[in-house]
Amino acid sequence: MPTPLSQPTSATGRPRQTLGAREAVAIVVGIVIGAGIFKAPSLVALNSPGPLWMMLAWALGGLISLIGALCYCELATAYPSAGGDYHFLHRAFGRKLSFLFGWSRFAVITTGSIALLAFVFGDYMTQVLPLGPGSAAIWGVAAVLLLTVFNVLGVRQGAAIQVLLTGVEVAGLVLVFAAGVVAATSGLGASAATGNLEAASSAAGAFSLPAFGLAMVFVLLTFGGWNEAAYISAELRDRNRTMVPVMVGSILLVTLLYLAANWAYLAGLGLSGMSSSQAVAADLMRISFGKPGEILISLMVAVSALTSINATMMVGARSNFAVGQDWAALGRLGVWVEDRGTPVNALWAQCVFALLLMGLGIATGGGFAAMVEYTAPVFWLFFLLAGLSLFVLRIREPDAPRPFRVPLYPVLPLAFCLACGYMLWSSLSYVGGNTFLGVNAAWVGVAVLVAGAVLMGLVDRTGRAAGGQAEGGT
Repeated sequence: MPTPLSQPTSATGRPRQTLGAREAVAIVVGIVIGAGIFKAPSLVALNSPGPLWMMLAWALGGLISLIGALCYCELATAYPSAGGDYHFLHRAFGRKLSFLFGWSRFAVITTGSIALLAFVFGDYMTQVLPLGPGSAAIWGVAAVLLLTVFNVLGVRQGAAIQVLLTGVEVAGLVLVFAAGVVAATSGLGASAATGNLEAASSAAGAFSLPAFGLAMVFVLLTFGGWNEAAYISAELRDRNRTMVPVMVGSILLVTLLYLAANWAYLAGLGLSGMSSSQAVAADLMRISFGKPGEILISLMVAVSALTSINATMMVGARSNFAVGQDWAALGRLGVWVEDRGTPVNALWAQCVFALLLMGLGIATGGGFAAMVEYTAPVFWLFFLLAGLSLFVLRIREPDAPRPFRVPLYPVLPLAFCLACGYMLWSSLSYVGGNTFLGVNAAWVGVAVLVAGAVLMGLVDRTGRAAGGQAEGGT
């Protein structure tokens, strides 16, 4: 049985239970609701045979996310740690696999997500306030640097910013819903959407499983991020009681907002209008509120991207901190500044690598799309392994205290793992034309994962960090 992940020692400080349920919900909702809800709906509509099928896809995305959240509630309450998935994978599969996850999270998943969101922020802020040549890059780099500084100042500052930004973000989606109501009641919207959805659906094209499956790829990518609550489990007050309401409540809130936003898009543009739109939210706002609506949506998308960057930084640095705690060669990442309640070195390292990826995206011209393809396969691979870790730990540690157990075990965890496997396959099958040095961005991400195995061989020679137990790995 692998040695449990080493926990922070008094020499470096350790996470304290400083976050309440409100801050935790803000972090989860802020990560999930990003730029995707302003980009993905047109692609989902394009691959849906009718309005009802499109709305069903979004509801199904919420259901799959809810099942996954229940699995993570069991893991996070049984094994609370600032390392989140890293900790679960370590206990279930050993420190070598968990190191590969930590490396992938640092070099692909988290930093890639920060970079792609920075591209979105820069693109939309340029529509509001252009800064000349390279405006989008300037805005994006400034956002990454400024939010890193806020989080370095301390967890309370980072959480306070997150609550504020998430509030603005949710208000923005409510405004999108209001635009749909205006379009539907004023005669400005599409007749197919304002009428009976079932009738409109029956007149639509025939159902195609591959097309609907592709629609679900975009839906589930838009729901991605709720699992990040596991990284703040060690800092959540009264976690045994609040973790389930935080996770379930966050998913239900996001699902409700997504359904409302998509109804609004449908009401204003109709299914065909959504399918052909390059900026579905901007088109809706222009129909309902004119040119000021277009400017307002640019600010909304920028705020959404900013919110997700901040939340991703908070949780991403905590997994880097856990790796630093467990591997001596990376010990500087495992420094926890107790008076600030934050892993300062891990935050700065994350910032630097995210900026490097932004530079790579700019150099190749792929920007946002390249970062999506770069991160997706590695993300879903480790999501699948995290789901499997629940089965492994149930078998290996049957007597471990579990304040919450997944209902309908093993059916629900198995359904979650199957969904993750499908997403992994899809992220490698539906790749675009963005390349780094002639190699598709998706496979570049996989190559970086493989490079982590070489790095692991180097750092493994130095042994484990002080406070951990020596182990040869499994």
